[in-house]
Amino acid sequence: MKRTYHLWTIGCQMNEADSRHLGSQLESLGYQEVHSAEDADLVVLNTCVVRQQAEDKAVGRLGGLKSVKAERPDMTIGLMGCMVGMREAPRLKERFPFVDVLMPPSDTGPLLDYLADRGLVDESRAVETRSKAVRDAIQDEEHILPALRRGVAVTANVPVVLGCSHACTFCVIPYRRGAERSVPHDKVLAEVRSLVDQGVREVMLLGQIVDRYGTDLESNHNLAGLLRGVAAVDGLHRVRFLTSHPNWMTDELLDTVAEVDAICPHIEVPVQAGNNEVLARMRRGYTREDYYALVDNIRQRIPGVAINSDIIVGFPGETEDQFEDTVRLVEDLHLDKLHIAKYSERPKTIASRRFPDDVPDDAKEERRKRLDDLQTEYLTATNRRYQGRTVEILVEERQRGRWRGRTPDNRLVFFSSEEDHRGCLVDVMTEWTGPYSLLGSLIRIHSSPQGAAFTPVP
Repeated sequence: MKRTYHLWTIGCQMNEADSRHLGSQLESLGYQEVHSAEDADLVVLNTCVVRQQAEDKAVGRLGGLKSVKAERPDMTIGLMGCMVGMREAPRLKERFPFVDVLMPPSDTGPLLDYLADRGLVDESRAVETRSKAVRDAIQDEEHILPALRRGVAVTANVPVVLGCSHACTFCVIPYRRGAERSVPHDKVLAEVRSLVDQGVREVMLLGQIVDRYGTDLESNHNLAGLLRGVAAVDGLHRVRFLTSHPNWMTDELLDTVAEVDAICPHIEVPVQAGNNEVLARMRRGYTREDYYALVDNIRQRIPGVAINSDIIVGFPGETEDQFEDTVRLVEDLHLDKLHIAKYSERPKTIASRRFPDDVPDDAKEERRKRLDDLQTEYLTATNRRYQGRTVEILVEERQRGRWRGRTPDNRLVFFSSEEDHRGCLVDVMTEWTGPYSLLGSLIRIHSSPQGAAFTPVP
């Protein structure tokens, strides 16, 4: 009987990619995924601490596993991700002694060592019990989806920049994921080709500041060149990237998005605040006026582009007048989607040491809701323009009886069909629009998962 594992993941796309890599490694060693932690021989929690709420959820999950571990002492529990960070393992081991393995972000080595040392790896792999043998045995597979998932995953996240060295005052990532480092160009392309071979048709290139790709490499590779290389992989329909930073988004990058059909006209470039004093306290490195100019430049260079942004409300010292500057920025720019978060003080960040968290939570919530209501109003109006139009989507999965996919500019679309359209590029005639999704009828299938042309739907 195969040993079983369960992965619980919270947080960003980088965590999702790390969990995918770990799942591939475990399955290559003979483990089989199960959907319940109580039924698993191995449980790994991949954690996030960017917000206190995410950390609290991980702690709650650990609390539930403690009793399961007491009943099943042979169960292996692993804790992974930003909660462990680069230096937190000793403190966490003291706090959660029932956890067997602690893993920094993107580093599965400690778990592989643990499994090998205790003879828990699958014998058919003939993997030695020493850690180096385990790593060597899976080295060529650590960026590959397991074969049993072939044709199921249509989209995949591909990390290309790990860590961050920018250190915005509110951000815990540099302390938990370490300094910025780029994945070599040929390694990224090899991973993308492997994913495409197993049915993936869209990849998202990830980095905390993805625009800085290659700045730490000896080669002259940059994000624009990497995007062109990835977009040229045979069988890949679409390429996206995030997250950008206003200071590092070049004209070369924007022109690449405009010129290469496979690169989606979808830009994620956080502003975080619309007031210059707040931006300076955040240490973002640009002004409100710079952001206005950037948005104008993006829209001029990329026809039909969707621009998404992040905003933090209630940053220490933010006054009502300073928040109003953020409101005016949102009203002026009509961005396509906002990710709005209330400021949450994180240990060891610059902000936690220099600025008291002095904005009351009810004021933070009021500001968050005001921006969210404004966003809903704009999205409702923007999406209404798609009524009666034909949109192209890449079908990702079936959800609640309908197929779902996204347009190149990242709008969510649903349609009904009894046929299996997973991985297909299809045209949908939009019949209903809401602020966060569109609903329509399938009118044409113009690319199968393998890229073959299909005839229009009768």
